[in-house]
Amino acid sequence: MRIVIAEDDPLLREGLALLLRAEALDVVATAGTPDEALKAIDEHRPDVAILDVRMPPTHTDEGIVAAVEARRRHPGLAVLVLSAYVEQTFATELLTGGVGRLGYLLKERVGRVEEFLDALRRVADGGTAIDPEVVAQLFTRSREDSRLERLSPREREVLALMAEGLGNTAIAERLVVTDGAVHKHIRSIFAKLDLSPADQVDRRVAAVLRYLDDVRRRT
Repeated sequence: MRIVIAEDDPLLREGLALLLRAEALDVVATAGTPDEALKAIDEHRPDVAILDVRMPPTHTDEGIVAAVEARRRHPGLAVLVLSAYVEQTFATELLTGGVGRLGYLLKERVGRVEEFLDALRRVADGGTAIDPEVVAQLFTRSREDSRLERLSPREREVLALMAEGLGNTAIAERLVVTDGAVHKHIRSIFAKLDLSPADQVDRRVAAVLRYLDDVRRRT
């Protein structure tokens, strides 16, 4: 896995590079500004770009803008965005985009090495990795769709883990239940959210988007 890291804090940037190299991952370049990040991505064509949300010069959304531009130039590029805290608008846009190979993690997650590496690999493999805290905050704010009230507490737990990007086996391990139980809960979620097998959509993605749609409209 070839990786470019864009982070304006030199200590975090180099620490992250050392961590990944210690895991035998190929950090091909590091950058401290959005322009440097885009140049490195153009030059090295990495598998994954890890970008901080807030970067120079204004420390607002430069990392997000760079991520969008990088994916425009290199369709299929996996992007893992890091943030010091939940950026509500960006998190919602990311989740409602319906596009894989994207991740959104709080920086504190980097210190939990196994979780961070799992998220990185999931994004590189074409999936989605959303920080549990981000999902929790979005769940708290998403109340308008009455269909969500049909879900049992366990089904909401399963849906939250689906939003994080976990597969059925990983959900089963997290909840300490069988794969069959998870499959049953997901079938029930689809039914309660009126998602038919005949629909020409990915029902797993659609289920997540259903409860996030209200968040998107209100942010």
